[in-house]
Amino acid sequence: MLKATSAPYSEKLRRATRRRINGIESSLLNNTNLKIGDHAPNFSLYNTANEQVSLYDFTKRSNVVLLFFPLAFSDVCTDELCFIRDNMDKYNQLNARVIGISVDSMFALNKFKEEKQLQFDLLSDFNKDVARNFGVLYDEFPLFNMKGVTKRAAFVLDQKETIRYMEILDDPGKMPDFEAIEQILNTCSVE
Repeated sequence: MLKATSAPYSEKLRRATRRRINGIESSLLNNTNLKIGDHAPNFSLYNTANEQVSLYDFTKRSNVVLLFFPLAFSDVCTDELCFIRDNMDKYNQLNARVIGISVDSMFALNKFKEEKQLQFDLLSDFNKDVARNFGVLYDEFPLFNMKGVTKRAAFVLDQKETIRYMEILDDPGKMPDFEAIEQILNTCSVE
């Protein structure tokens, strides 16, 4: 039987993250060689309909917002993706496809998508290759000592697959700057 703890999950996560980040050298925190203006690494992953899709499948029609998130059904990930769900009209008006990526299985992501009524693609990076290529993989997740969990990160890619914005958060309790993402998408739309 599971016992309730005195601190909510998100507070425990914040405390564990602070302890973990304080113990990691800063060179390990942001281990990506990508920068704004670079061509995004191509990938092919499975979506919640068990279909293999590539980055090009999305960028050939629109700009793309890639949202890497640690774990489906966790508090902050749910808040983040439900915020996007509730603001999809903005992203549609900005000619942007939103894609969520995590290391959860496509089956877990399908359940998450159904339960939260998400109207955008969730892709399973179960083998962690895409997260590695984008530099958004924790060596050790700050809570529960889990290895190979995706960091919370946001990338805006234009239709040429150029990285126009990137934000990699070392604290999984924080959310991306959605206002900055929207501003960048405004500049992508006019080009």
